[in-house]
Amino acid sequence: MGGPGYRFAWGAQDDNDSIAAIHKALDLGINWIDTAAIYGLGHSEEVVAKAIHGLAERPYIFTKCERVWNEQGEIGKSLKNNSIRAEIEASLRRLKLDVIDLYQIHWAEPEEDLEEGWSTLVELKSEGKVRHIGVCNFNVAQLKRAQTIAPVTSLQPPYSLIRRGIETEILPYALEQGIGVIGYSPMASGLLAGKMTAERAANLPENDWRSRSDDFREPLLSKHLILVDKLAEIGARHGRTAGEAAIAWTLNNPAVTGSIVGIRHPNQVDGVIGALTFRLSAGEVAEVESVL
Repeated sequence: MGGPGYRFAWGAQDDNDSIAAIHKALDLGINWIDTAAIYGLGHSEEVVAKAIHGLAERPYIFTKCERVWNEQGEIGKSLKNNSIRAEIEASLRRLKLDVIDLYQIHWAEPEEDLEEGWSTLVELKSEGKVRHIGVCNFNVAQLKRAQTIAPVTSLQPPYSLIRRGIETEILPYALEQGIGVIGYSPMASGLLAGKMTAERAANLPENDWRSRSDDFREPLLSKHLILVDKLAEIGARHGRTAGEAAIAWTLNNPAVTGSIVGIRHPNQVDGVIGALTFRLSAGEVAEVESVL
């Protein structure tokens, strides 16, 4: 929803579609929105602000700090106290909020400033600018460093059938420590949603970062599409989509609290909303994993 114009854009995006998608998702039971200042260089937060304006009951709003940019749109990294303080004020202004429900460090970079950055989030919480503080893309060692200063409410890592690296150490540690896990890209950036084909992957626009991803190219693409066929088969037994089956697989892990699902158009909500309640059986989990 950040639109084009920055390195990790998904191509052109209509803000009206974004707002309509958010409204439809909220109407169907979604109660939180995760965004970041860096998405669209601030634009995503502005879109969220428009979507939640005037709502009788607004959803929880999560956003992030650490990725910064200059007037030329060049992206940098900072965990310095003064930088994060400038970021929180900018995010509050763009979101038109007095307080952010969950504020997260986007990446532990530069790593030598991790303690300064996390200490700043602790201060922001004590000052009432944010309600909860969490991190994204941290490993166990980085989590432990943060925990020596203050508890980590949540961790946001990538997690999908084709990105399972967090299962060995990170998820067990989070479960043991009571750290909530909200995994992102459960459908592998649309790859497992059931709509991707070899032809579509080959014709992704240049301003869509996926056109540069190995997952959307051979030889990996064909392997991923075989997995999608299995997800579609299992989903069809329950009247669900391949995407809903992919999301349900991530939620099967007891360490996972929630799954962050990206939508760009209200029609896409129909293909994912079933994951609010749909779960895979143990046999179906094994069936899916046998394809990997």
